[in-house]
Amino acid sequence: MGLELYLNLLSQPSRAVYIFAKKNGIPFELRTVDIIKGQHRSKEFFQINSLQKVPVLKDGDFILTESSAILIYLSCKYQTADHWYPSDLQARARVHEYLGWHADCIRGTFGVPMWVQVLGPLIGVQVPEEKVERNRTAIDQALQWLENKFLGDRLFLAGQQVTLADLMALEELMQPVAVGYELFKGRPRLAAWRERVEAFLGAELCQEAHSLILSILEQAAKKTLPTPLPEVYPTMLLRIARIP
Repeated sequence: MGLELYLNLLSQPSRAVYIFAKKNGIPFELRTVDIIKGQHRSKEFFQINSLQKVPVLKDGDFILTESSAILIYLSCKYQTADHWYPSDLQARARVHEYLGWHADCIRGTFGVPMWVQVLGPLIGVQVPEEKVERNRTAIDQALQWLENKFLGDRLFLAGQQVTLADLMALEELMQPVAVGYELFKGRPRLAAWRERVEAFLGAELCQEAHSLILSILEQAAKKTLPTPLPEVYPTMLLRIARIP
């Protein structure tokens, strides 16, 4: 059995892994895990990842979780272009610097609008307005840091070429964009960065990876999204409860 990637393109980290593999011509078998239906909570998936999250990489008997680890593994195993995960120690350290900050300040923050507008209503839960406002403030602060600390006067977040940092950041920012947040309005440097990253990836690949997420509001309005199974309600409620 060759490389298998367990993904769902509603998931920001899954999209990052998918785009990276596609862009670099890495052959893989796509195993789509329907997270709305709760397939990640199944006994079968538990055997793949006891954390019950996507993405997951399965390379023969080797199983790896966490998107940043997966991207680094793919970069090294398939010897992708050096700019993605630079061999230069300091350039690589810049990528790790961003990924560490990303885990603390981007993950868990930029996904909240999707829970507010789409996922919460699927199970009849409304997020309190005070939490929505706090999240907007957190997003604005993170965007300021992203633009001033990491982008600065560079072309990309960790230097003058695209790295794993840019891919992880772009996919996270696409989550609120998909539900109508104008993240790039009034932020010309960040908007130009997005254009550069998407131009590098290519319009066709971006459309392929983003078509599902960019149609999520339409699907919600038409009530064509899958109905979550009762057994996934506790997990969804816990995620909503954890919104600061």
